[in-house]
Amino acid sequence: MISPTCRDRVVAPSLLAADFSRIGEEVGRAIRAGADWLHLDVMDGHFVDNISFGPAVVQAVHEHNDIFLDVHLMISRPDHYLERFLAAGADMLTVHVEADHDVAETLRRTRKAGCLAGLSLNPATPLEKVEPFLDQIDLLLCMTVVPGFGGQAFMEEVLPKIERAAALREERGLGYHIEVDGGIAADTAARCAAAGANVMVAGSSTFGAVDMTAAVRDIREA
Repeated sequence: MISPTCRDRVVAPSLLAADFSRIGEEVGRAIRAGADWLHLDVMDGHFVDNISFGPAVVQAVHEHNDIFLDVHLMISRPDHYLERFLAAGADMLTVHVEADHDVAETLRRTRKAGCLAGLSLNPATPLEKVEPFLDQIDLLLCMTVVPGFGGQAFMEEVLPKIERAAALREERGLGYHIEVDGGIAADTAARCAAAGANVMVAGSSTFGAVDMTAAVRDIREA
């Protein structure tokens, strides 16, 4: 799938909230429900206090499905593992500005490999930390919960950061997506969209919904 522009609403169900005992069926369910992207959270138990999955799962999803894979590396050394996730079939690789790596070099390597490059920051990290890299990215992920575990409540104090990121995008004539992740459902998606975000990562509110198609639609139209 070709990535839309930053003006288009994108709904990206988070695989972390799926039933891992039947992961293939769950990916298919998200696709049938109308998901635009699939969000894959990779956690190493060090950068965040949880362990999820690695390149093998990304590769398995890639090889058996035709959906844009938005891979979020919540790991301490994204530069060390970069090639493995590129080879696994990620369409977008998002790394954290707080991680232990040369951010500009990691972004350069990602784009050189033909993959879209994203940059993420945690709720407590000021936007100033990512400002030097805004012309080097395809997506800015503003975490709306403390990363590491699903099911957390949305942190509304991140909204001004989203507004500022959108303003900087306009001021500098850039085209990066603004993504939000954490506590996203129809109501919080509407608030994030009003602030300038266009990519909505939703876990529990999509995979945990009785009607996933309706949940995806409600987030898209919120």
